[in-house]
Amino acid sequence: MFNSLSDRLTATFKNLRGKGRLTEADVDATVREIRRALLNADVAVPVVREFTGRVRERALGAEVSGALNPSQQIVKIVNEELVEILGGETRRIRLAKTGPTIIMLAGLQGAGKTTLAGKLSKWLKAQGHSPMLVACDLQRPNAVTQLQVVGQRAGVPVFAPHPGATSTELDHPAGDPVAVARAGVEEAKRTLHDVVIVDTAGRLGVDADMMEQARQIRRAIVPNEVLFVIDSMIGQDAVNTALAFDEGVNFTGIVLSKLDGDARGGAALSVASVTGKPVMFASTGEGVDDFELFHPDRMASRILDMGDVLTLIEQAEKSWDKDEAARMAKKFADQEDFTLDDFLAQMQQIRNMGSMKKMLMMMPGAQNIRQQLEQFDEREIDRVEAIVRSMTPHERVAPKIINGSRRARIARGSGVHVSEVNGLLERFAQAQKMMKKMAAGGGMPGMPGMPGMNGGGARKGGKSAPKKKARSGNPAKAAQELRDAEARRAAGAKALPTGASFGQQGGDFDPSQLNLPKGFDKFLGGSK
Repeated sequence: MFNSLSDRLTATFKNLRGKGRLTEADVDATVREIRRALLNADVAVPVVREFTGRVRERALGAEVSGALNPSQQIVKIVNEELVEILGGETRRIRLAKTGPTIIMLAGLQGAGKTTLAGKLSKWLKAQGHSPMLVACDLQRPNAVTQLQVVGQRAGVPVFAPHPGATSTELDHPAGDPVAVARAGVEEAKRTLHDVVIVDTAGRLGVDADMMEQARQIRRAIVPNEVLFVIDSMIGQDAVNTALAFDEGVNFTGIVLSKLDGDARGGAALSVASVTGKPVMFASTGEGVDDFELFHPDRMASRILDMGDVLTLIEQAEKSWDKDEAARMAKKFADQEDFTLDDFLAQMQQIRNMGSMKKMLMMMPGAQNIRQQLEQFDEREIDRVEAIVRSMTPHERVAPKIINGSRRARIARGSGVHVSEVNGLLERFAQAQKMMKKMAAGGGMPGMPGMPGMNGGGARKGGKSAPKKKARSGNPAKAAQELRDAEARRAAGAKALPTGASFGQQGGDFDPSQLNLPKGFDKFLGGSK
């Protein structure tokens, strides 16, 4: 969603790189470009004015003028101010001290409240809670049925005493939503559910009848949290809608839905700042698991292309099989061969973490290879898995025995061309060599500036590194040679790229610097 904003900010900060001192004109030009980037992203004008004012004030202050690297200090200021307008700190659900925690959802029709109710319930269930959904949207046709389906997918019970309106009785809902909400809370107490999520009705616009119904439900159940669900793609109108709902139901937190869309994302940067209420959750896809706690600092890092490694680690910890990880660690320690069975097991582990595109976009500097990532076909992983599964157990352990006739058989069995089988076996052979070098302590080949890579071990083109020159027998001369070697290493380290954050000394991350295996670019592109 923030691709356009990230691109504009990237270009802005690149203009500052290499400047030892920033003049007032440099700061004004940078702030002007930041203002244009935010307005282009549909951020509300008052928010843009306040944001750029604070950035300019701090950029002209002592913290930049006295910094060793002023351009990096500007990036740091922008990052901190972005975190501030996104809410400052992570806000979690306030649980009730006694009785069930009651969460009421409110928002416009079409914002994704019903789907989000299921996502939130599954997320709470994974946290060790016992949630129950209450169907209080009795006006939209099939809303109750939709909530029941979503609840079934999430593995959470749904309290729905009334079927709701049908297409022929839109103006006469089948039941009183206030009474259903009150009865749902009582049912949760009776069945010992510790969280109640109440799904309320929405409208195509903010109107008095809807607000009055929401107020009555709020008064009847006295919720611990009132979450305002807003479509991240609605742009400037998000601010007016949020203010109207805040006045009507006094919500306590915001949930951003459809954050995986291709809109410019201004709503996410505007609503929290204008209403003063925190963004608590974000819906990042159509699946029941595409839901996450909102961290302002991590979102700011994503916008500035600094990555979100913490979220990536959390996803890995949640889905990674610890027994499988221990088995692979032992295999590395024992320097055993990396087989196609191991390759298949690792692929399945990665797939359990979710979309490859989303994971790779969380890496620092991902904007530089965004076009490749967007072209990546997730089904390519299915094709690779089909190829491996079409091999016999012996072929997976000893791929060198796979001759021409075996390759043709594997291609027929997996429904691909023989060239794809050849490409996979070639990539696997290179991966196997890399694993052997890592197990032997030679570092990770293919990464610049590390042992066992270009400039450290194997040379570009596959040639072995030259042997070290023998040290002189003269102690004074040997000491000088050692100092010269240290100086050369230090000079080489300074020349290496140091990261992907904007303004970082040494330049942006460039995928071409990686000595990737032949055919990897095609694999990323998803081509057959």
